[in-house]
Amino acid sequence: MTSILPSTPQPAPLLACTISRDVQEFDLLIEDMEAALGEAWGDLGFDEALHFFSQEEGEALEFVALAIDEDDEANVDHLSSIIAAAKARKIKVVLIAHDVTPSALHHLLRQGADEFVPYPLPEGELAAAIERMRAPEAPQVVARNGSAVKLSNDGDGVIIAVQGMAGGCGASTFATNLAWELATVTKEKGPRVCIIDLGLQFGAVSTYLDVQRREAVLELLSDTESMDEDSFGQALVTFEEKLHVFTSPADLPPLDIIGQTEVQALLDTASRHFDFVVVDMPPSLVQWSETVLCAAQVYFGVIELDMRSAQNTYRLKRALQAEDLPFDKIRFVLNRAPKFTDLQGKSRLKRMQESLEISVDLHFPDGGKAVSEAGDHGQPLALQQPKNALRKEIAKLARSLYEVGRSEAEAA
Repeated sequence: MTSILPSTPQPAPLLACTISRDVQEFDLLIEDMEAALGEAWGDLGFDEALHFFSQEEGEALEFVALAIDEDDEANVDHLSSIIAAAKARKIKVVLIAHDVTPSALHHLLRQGADEFVPYPLPEGELAAAIERMRAPEAPQVVARNGSAVKLSNDGDGVIIAVQGMAGGCGASTFATNLAWELATVTKEKGPRVCIIDLGLQFGAVSTYLDVQRREAVLELLSDTESMDEDSFGQALVTFEEKLHVFTSPADLPPLDIIGQTEVQALLDTASRHFDFVVVDMPPSLVQWSETVLCAAQVYFGVIELDMRSAQNTYRLKRALQAEDLPFDKIRFVLNRAPKFTDLQGKSRLKRMQESLEISVDLHFPDGGKAVSEAGDHGQPLALQQPKNALRKEIAKLARSLYEVGRSEAEAA
């Protein structure tokens, strides 16, 4: 009589792995990995990852989730080698980062990470990142001034956000001119730059560049779940064949038309196709302001030397610190700064910094009537008034941002 014993079920093949110093420090990541993959995932330490990639089990991996925090920044070179080894074996990499400095984050993204998700993980964002990594790359249709804009998938994804601390402080002027200076920082083969106007109701970028607001923008914002590179390209317009613009909608939508997930998807898409993404923020704080703050490598806060800016900066500081958000990430820009001989103005600035416990690193001069004239003509200062003092300072800043990015790329 033949005895038939039940066979032992084979374990599910590993589709993904987390890589971290201690995965228990990322409990939300564990929950999301289980929800997305069930038991088809494992966990590796930093020292185990490189060896595992060369084993048979490692050949079936679709992606790895590299989870790091501020304590791991000292090992950034080792982390870079893990990303490089994964990419060499055609394994996708999603970077999960908590309290990591912008410079370290930018360095790791340049090594080839396919996705970036901040920690604590926004609801559903890891699943969305996995879906994007699994989606086949589609060829891009290009749109220029009303038809299509050609996009490529090798952007470095440096996100620069600009927010005014008070109305009329010049934040949109600064963002628009910074984007143009970045796009024209070199005479040949300059970086690819996109400016996104998230002042959804009264955004002025399209006015300052004299480009048409497109109906496709509102359609895209209303249905970001179906957004892909194709629809994103259709929403863009170009200015002088060098700067790509995602304008605010033609109509006045409610500010809650988009949420954190939608904004993250918009930033992710833009950063995959452009070297620099300048985001012009609304003066109001909304639910997705946190998303941009966490995603941006550089976050500028534009202020003036007046009581409005001081009070609003103080209130913003209290709000962000109460939510344990990185207020220190904001780099303050003083617009219409006091002149060299204005000792009284400099004294007021010193008292302002001391009372708010902030550092104002960038001092921009008053551009005068030329600024409003350039805006009325729909041109950046560089085209309308190239010798303007404000334009020169913005150009210097753009050059420094470009040089930092290029030096990091060469070091990588």
